[in-house]
Amino acid sequence: MWRVRIIALNLTKIVSKVNLSQPAGVSRLLSSRANCCRVPFVDVTRAAPRYMSSLPKRVRGENMSVIKIGTHNGTFHCDEVLACFFLRQLPEYKDAEIIRTRDPTKLSECDIVVDVGGEFDPKRHRYDHHQRTFAESFHSLCAEKPWVTKLSSAGLVYLHFGRQLLVHLTQLQEGDRQLEVLYDKLYENFVEEVDAVDNGVSQYDGEARYSVSSALSARVGHLNPRWNSQSQDTEAGFRKALKMVGEEFLERLEYYRSAWLPARAVVEEAVKGRHQVDPSGEVVLFSQGGCPWKEHLFSLEKELKVETPIKFVLYPDQNGQWRVQCVPAGLNTFQNRLSLLEEWRGVRDGALSELSGIEGCVFVHAGGFIGGNKTQEGALEMARRTLQAAARSPANGDS
Repeated sequence: MWRVRIIALNLTKIVSKVNLSQPAGVSRLLSSRANCCRVPFVDVTRAAPRYMSSLPKRVRGENMSVIKIGTHNGTFHCDEVLACFFLRQLPEYKDAEIIRTRDPTKLSECDIVVDVGGEFDPKRHRYDHHQRTFAESFHSLCAEKPWVTKLSSAGLVYLHFGRQLLVHLTQLQEGDRQLEVLYDKLYENFVEEVDAVDNGVSQYDGEARYSVSSALSARVGHLNPRWNSQSQDTEAGFRKALKMVGEEFLERLEYYRSAWLPARAVVEEAVKGRHQVDPSGEVVLFSQGGCPWKEHLFSLEKELKVETPIKFVLYPDQNGQWRVQCVPAGLNTFQNRLSLLEEWRGVRDGALSELSGIEGCVFVHAGGFIGGNKTQEGALEMARRTLQAAARSPANGDS
């Protein structure tokens, strides 16, 4: 199993020490501590260069040029910090200097520029989103993808370099279906939020009932100097932010790779084998409990073109008994596609077995969304009886 031991990270160790010219797992990237390269960090608006660590800059030969990533100086935001982190995971940028400036002359000397410069030109590696004419989203640049949130520098870099990034961090091969699933998941559940916050895109219409001040973009913002601090130097804060967003991205990637993807495989197998559980195809069975199934089930129904929606999920509980759980109508609703029979709800044990005519019943929740039986066969029969009742009276049990 693909595992990572999460440790306290030194920023320069995260972003620069691993030679990614050979695919490196996230575990190696997170846990390796020795032989790290110290990558310089430069604010060209200051008299003397500043570095990502206290060690001096590496001496280079006369014929070796320093790769430069350009971004703006001053107040930093999550999008350019994350964009810089992404780039520094790639072989061609792993030893790059980060040049923080708004000076066009200095930016023109950079190999790649993010979040500054007023240009979006992938051929020249210019990835700014602030220009008036810019309105690109993932969908507009990659029509098969559904996301329409306006891209920030983080999303632009991820769109153009994300697959290459994941190849190096996961050891998956280009063209692997799992790589594309991870690529989509990490945009939808990590990068898109950064894009939206930086571009001022609200999650919903109307006034918020409360504010969220602990999300990643907010925490990056808090690392800037306070308005009344004696020092307005942003360099130390930028380094902390680069470390923080890097840790969080790698931890999220590790979770999706080692837990989320295996759960998806379990659900996919169950969906494909559903007709062996019940001829209706409306019941799926997991041989092991605890697998997070809802998100995967909805996604796989679309992907596998399941015509008749799945109504029930069976799985063993921690006591060795079996549960029958209703599939909700959607991820964010308590409404079920089909609830367990109304007359069973709130009834337990022998009384429920007598009422239903099914041996081994343990309970049906008063809300009708879940029930229990001592055996797999009994739990399946509870689902079947509910399906049969719904077929006789389509409105029966829906809630």
